[in-house]
Amino acid sequence: MKIAFHLLVHFSLLVLVSSYGGNGYDPLENALKIQRSRRTVSNHASKEDVTVENSYTPVYVGPQDGLKEADKISELPGQPAGTNFDQYSGYVTVDANHGRALFYYFAESLVNSSTNPLVLWLNGGPGCSSFGSGAMMELGPFRVNADGTTLSWNKYAWNNVANVLFLESPAGVGYSYSNTSSDYITDDIQTAKDSYTFLVNWLERFPEYKTRDFYITGESYAGHYIPQLAQLILQNNKITNQTVINLKGIALGNAYVDDETENAGMYDYFWTHAIISDEIHEGIISNCNFSEGATITDACNDYENQAFAAKSNVYFYDIYAPLCSPFSNSTPSISGFDPCTENYIYEYLNTPVVQQSLHAKPVQWESCNDFIGINWKDMPFTVLPVIQDLMASGISVWIYSGDTDGRVPVTTSRYDINKLQTPVKTPWYPWMYQGEVGGYVVGYDNLTFVTIRGAGHFVPSYQPGRALAFFTSFLEGKLPTDH
Repeated sequence: MKIAFHLLVHFSLLVLVSSYGGNGYDPLENALKIQRSRRTVSNHASKEDVTVENSYTPVYVGPQDGLKEADKISELPGQPAGTNFDQYSGYVTVDANHGRALFYYFAESLVNSSTNPLVLWLNGGPGCSSFGSGAMMELGPFRVNADGTTLSWNKYAWNNVANVLFLESPAGVGYSYSNTSSDYITDDIQTAKDSYTFLVNWLERFPEYKTRDFYITGESYAGHYIPQLAQLILQNNKITNQTVINLKGIALGNAYVDDETENAGMYDYFWTHAIISDEIHEGIISNCNFSEGATITDACNDYENQAFAAKSNVYFYDIYAPLCSPFSNSTPSISGFDPCTENYIYEYLNTPVVQQSLHAKPVQWESCNDFIGINWKDMPFTVLPVIQDLMASGISVWIYSGDTDGRVPVTTSRYDINKLQTPVKTPWYPWMYQGEVGGYVVGYDNLTFVTIRGAGHFVPSYQPGRALAFFTSFLEGKLPTDH
């Protein structure tokens, strides 16, 4: 009965989902519009709102005996011959009373898996899949072929240098679920708590990773998820007798962390990349105040609408990429990335034999659950104070940016860093990859900023080699120079 109820709720919610980055679909913008409409001058987020409570209640820890062995994937349908690393997937219960469980996929490192670090990857949305987008489209070991049934190697997969854990969070995203329908209306704080509970339980299931160096990476709205989870880990490491998580660093990719810089940076990027006219840009500059608590005027709204109309059908997750269409093959992507990839992933992850091999419940998988994003309860205006706390904690904090992304562009990341007011230690310089500029880097006090040249919002999709080079430098704690 519980399973039938779950399937009914899950299906009813997923009626409202769409493909992450699909033509004309933008889950982050949909969520932001709703949040902006809720804010008033007298009711806006403060630093206290984005700092997870210091009080500690021991988290739920369920029995894990035998579950690691049960989660081992014998073989993914259509995987290439010669797959020689262990992979696991399944569910970790984070609330037994509600029946709330988060789905994960774990790819152990191709070499040195017993010593390489453990890395958690999170996609954003809010409401988008870290497995479908992160693992199958970006940095995982496989890519789905155009037939929707077979896989090919991603030779630049991040499990070349780390053991990579992909988490579908919060419940309702991808294969993750709850038997309590109200759980699908959630927020930043609950998502951080559930992700922390997931990690504590997962490390009981995989105890050999308990003392391993641990990093968190991700992109987009994970610019909220990652700092808040990292802060919670550091707080609980001090005050709990449960597992101490050996957090060493975080890397935020094309990250939404501050609403003012997101707006200002996006429209400045549109203008400097010839997407909007001088007149529209000047109208936004003259009529819009994006600071916290400011009133958004009708004139500002009008110019913003003009900007989006002028953008037309440019795919602003990667402004130079072709759209997925019958004519896509005649206009190849500069990066070689197939713009129809998400269609192949959708077909593959909704194949019953694939879901069985993943130990996933039989549901209609979608890359994004729009219900979650539009019903998000609490979206702090900024998490920059949390990032400042993390910088002061001594862990490694990196911000990286694909420079052809118009959704959370490189201008936004630079404006974020300006607000952090941290001094430069190593001035801006180009880093090299295979004899060409891979991007640019600045070393700040307690912060590193890296660009990846020619990459859009989903950096490892568009520039997989440069992304792996950057990621390797991040793990080594060294500024990228030459790869």
